[in-house]
Amino acid sequence: MAVAVPPESTTNKKKEMVHSPILTYFSVITLLSTCPPFVILLWYTMVHLDGSLLNTFNYLRENGVEGFVNIWPKPTAIAWKIIACYALFEAALQLWLPGKRVEGPISPTGNKPVYKANGVAAYVVTLITYISLWWFGIFNPTVVYDHLGEIYSALIFGSFVFCVFLYIKGHLAPSSTDSGSSGNIIFDFYWGMELYPRIGKTFDIKVFTNCRFGMMSWAVLAVTYAIKQYETNGRVADSMLVNTVLMLVYITKFFWWEAGYWNTMDIAHDRAGFYICWGCLVWVPSIYTSPGMYLVNHPVNLGAQLAISILIAGILCIYINYDCDRQRQEFRRTNGKCLVWGKAPSKIVASYTTTKGETKSSLLLTSGWWGLSRHFHYVPEILAAFFWTVPALFNHFLPYFYFAFLTILLFDRAKRDDDRCRSKYGKYWKTYCTKVPYRIIPGIY
Repeated sequence: MAVAVPPESTTNKKKEMVHSPILTYFSVITLLSTCPPFVILLWYTMVHLDGSLLNTFNYLRENGVEGFVNIWPKPTAIAWKIIACYALFEAALQLWLPGKRVEGPISPTGNKPVYKANGVAAYVVTLITYISLWWFGIFNPTVVYDHLGEIYSALIFGSFVFCVFLYIKGHLAPSSTDSGSSGNIIFDFYWGMELYPRIGKTFDIKVFTNCRFGMMSWAVLAVTYAIKQYETNGRVADSMLVNTVLMLVYITKFFWWEAGYWNTMDIAHDRAGFYICWGCLVWVPSIYTSPGMYLVNHPVNLGAQLAISILIAGILCIYINYDCDRQRQEFRRTNGKCLVWGKAPSKIVASYTTTKGETKSSLLLTSGWWGLSRHFHYVPEILAAFFWTVPALFNHFLPYFYFAFLTILLFDRAKRDDDRCRSKYGKYWKTYCTKVPYRIIPGIY
C-alpha cells in the first residue's frame, strides 16, 4: 500500500511527497476506499467462486452494487469472540513471556526505543496451543475457516476504529516526542501520528499489530487451511503441504530475526496509522495467506519430485533472505569489524545531521549480498512468495495476487528507502550508489 514517503522529521511541517500532491492525494484516498472491499471480494472469490476473477466480474456485472452488498458478511458474535480471544492471548504473551532486552535505533528526535524480544517464544506457544486445541478436540480450527468472511469483515471495521484511536491518541497523548501532525487530517490518519505509540511504558502497539497479530495470524491461518483441507478430504494434498511448510519456514525466520525487523522502515521510520496498522491487522491475514485459502478447495497433486523441488527452492530463497539480513545486522553490531563472505567488508563511512543539529555517522555496507544491489534481500523474498504460490499452478491469476502485490510493494519500498537515504546522507549516498549501482536486481534494475 506504499505511495508517499512520510518524513524523517517529527515537526509539524508539511510532509514531503515522492509523487505530486494531486497523485498522492488520489493514491491515499483510493487505497483507503478500495482496500477494505477488496479484502471481501478476494475472500468471496477464493472460497465461493473457485478463485475465478471472471466469475466475480460476471457476478458484479449482473448484480451491481446491491450484489456486492449482499456478499459482504456481517460481523457476527462468533467472529468477534475469535478475534478477541486471539488478540488477548497474543497481547498476554507479548507482555508476560520473558525475553531479552533489545534497543531499537535512535529516532530522529534522539529517542531509543526498548523492546522485549520474546517473539520466538510467543510463536512456539501460539502454534503449540492452537494445534493442541484441535488435537485434543477442544477447538476445531475449521470454525475459523467457516467464519472467515465474518472475521475479515469484523477486522475491517474494528481495525478502522483502532486507527481512529491511534489518530486521537497521537493528538492528545503521544508516547514520545517522535510524533506530530502534518496539518492534513487525511495524511495523519493514513500515515499515522506517532512513530512509537505505546500503552503504558511497556506495551508497544506496532510490535503488537505488525508482529504479534499480523505475522502470527499468517502462521495461524496457514495451519487453519491445512487442517480444513484434512477435515474435508481426509488428507492434505502435497501442494498444500508445500505451501504451508514454506510459509511457516518464512514466518519462523521472521520471528527468529524479529529484533532485526525493529530496525526496518516499518518500525523505525513509518508511523502508526492506517498504512501500517490497518495493513497488518487486516491486509496481512487476508491477502498474505490467500494462496493457501485457494488451495483449501482446489487441492493439486504435484507428485513427490516436483513438490520436493519447489520446497527446496523456496527454503533456499528464505535462507538467502535471512542471510542478507543477518549479514547486515552483524556488520552493524560489530561496527564493521567482521568478515563478509570470508573477507573484511567494503564500506562507506557516511555522516548526517539529525533534526537537533547533531552530526552522526553510519556505516554503509558495500560488499557481500549488499554489494550485489542496494536492496538485494527483496529478490529472494519475492521468489519465496512465488514458490509457496506456484503449488496452485496456473488455472487462475488470483492466487498470485499476493506475489504481484509484494513485488510492487517492495519495489516501491526500495524507492522510498533510497529517497530517504539520499535526503539523509547526501553526497555519501551518491558515492554509495556509484559503488552499488543497482537498486534491486543486479545487472538489471
